[in-house]
Amino acid sequence: MSRVHDVGGQTGFGPVEPGDPAEPAAFAADWEARVFAVQRVLLRRGVFTGDELRDAIESLPPGQYLSAPYFERWLDAIETLLDRKGVA
Repeated sequence: MSRVHDVGGQTGFGPVEPGDPAEPAAFAADWEARVFAVQRVLLRRGVFTGDELRDAIESLPPGQYLSAPYFERWLDAIETLLDRKGVA
């Protein structure tokens, strides 16, 4: 079954801009770095797996998935998993 994230072969999304490979990757905002760090800690502690996180991100409702920035999707998925597992 195709979900909203699976846009391969679809038109209308524009080109992918890879950026300058000489530039180091950076977060656009401090909160993005914090979400990344929280995700890493929770993965290392075994709270959820990478596959579970990916599935939670890909399971976001289409409108939410398409309107949210990249790390907001991560945050929404982390919150969902913590709730589902009774951690939060």
